[in-house]
Amino acid sequence: MNNLQARIEEQIDNISKFTATPDQGTTRLTYSKEDKQAREYIKNKMMEYGLQVREDGFGNIFGKLEGTIKDAPSILIGSHFDSVPNGGSFDGPAGVVAGLEVVALFNENNLKPKYPLEVIALIEEEGSRFGGGLMGSRAMTGLLSEEDFKNLIDHNGVSTLEAMKEIGLDSSLSKKRDPETIKAYLELHIEQGPILEAKKIPIGVVETIVGLTQFEITVDGRAGHAGTTPMDHRSDALVTAAQIIAEIPSLAKEEGEGTVATTGKLNVFPNGSNVIPSKTVFTVDIRSGKEKHIQNVIRKLNQLVNFHNKEGIKITVSQQLYMEPKAMNRDIISLLKKRSSTLDIPYCSINSGAGHDAMVLAEVTDVGMLFVPSKGGVSHTPEEWSDSLDIAKAVEILFETVKKLTEVEEYD
Repeated sequence: MNNLQARIEEQIDNISKFTATPDQGTTRLTYSKEDKQAREYIKNKMMEYGLQVREDGFGNIFGKLEGTIKDAPSILIGSHFDSVPNGGSFDGPAGVVAGLEVVALFNENNLKPKYPLEVIALIEEEGSRFGGGLMGSRAMTGLLSEEDFKNLIDHNGVSTLEAMKEIGLDSSLSKKRDPETIKAYLELHIEQGPILEAKKIPIGVVETIVGLTQFEITVDGRAGHAGTTPMDHRSDALVTAAQIIAEIPSLAKEEGEGTVATTGKLNVFPNGSNVIPSKTVFTVDIRSGKEKHIQNVIRKLNQLVNFHNKEGIKITVSQQLYMEPKAMNRDIISLLKKRSSTLDIPYCSINSGAGHDAMVLAEVTDVGMLFVPSKGGVSHTPEEWSDSLDIAKAVEILFETVKKLTEVEEYD
């Protein structure tokens, strides 16, 4: 094992220790105690690598290697560092560590970029605490307004600003990032699927990222005693929600072409075994590689909801996130493939079925993305695993690509 691979393993392992569920996977929710521990580790590592460290008013972390051109736009490289509940160690942190190790290679080779290089560690990509997902990248690019950010609350009623204050973050710091300060964005991520492993190929060069939308649906009914309320006098919020949820998979199946729909969260109130539920709140996640399929499913979902909106039942639908399918920048795709070939590292083109911060940054700058294989195609579980050797190969490709983008030296 070379030094690069060993450092990657050590850092991913270190970050994985900041979890609320030891021995049961990684649970690191945004603005939690574990978030604070991980961000202190990441900031210290950035300083160790000679970067100028700052946080923005959302809690995103930036470590900057200055370039020789004054006030030039930066090449950003990184990913997120939050997790789903009981998730894995690689989803997100692998990309942050990859960015750090690209900087390490700059230092080891005594290279000075013309354009600055910034390693970024983003918050709330998963949406596990405040919903919607991609919050850090959407907020810094202005796709999520400051006002909407302030109004977000978690399932305990804690707001983003309250949660930030609890771990000592300063929400008054600068927030929206001027797109003119960004030259490009690169991200490494685990595939979270089986394709690369099945092909025995260590690198996937991402061509497009699936479009996605997420809704929160609230069904309001009327509470009542489970034993004394006749069946024909009930306005049961959970039964209505269950009827809607049961039909959602068929909406995606009918649309076809890889369209998927998922109900991921379900909360029942008052949640008593002998009380008819008065309110049920659930989420719907819809994804497709083509925007028309997403729009079709949204239309059918609204029809389904309207059908169940009847006397005694009130249903409200809130769209928390909408992102169109995104193509990665053709020039950066070509550059990543060329560097892979030069380094004699096998690669293939691949599309992403998961949403990533890269699709948000693609709204404001040129973006490229690499995947590394996921063992068994598994992600969002404690069993999630990717080989540090594959990550090291990706870092080498990113290093060579960043050298070109920061104009360290001329290439053919």
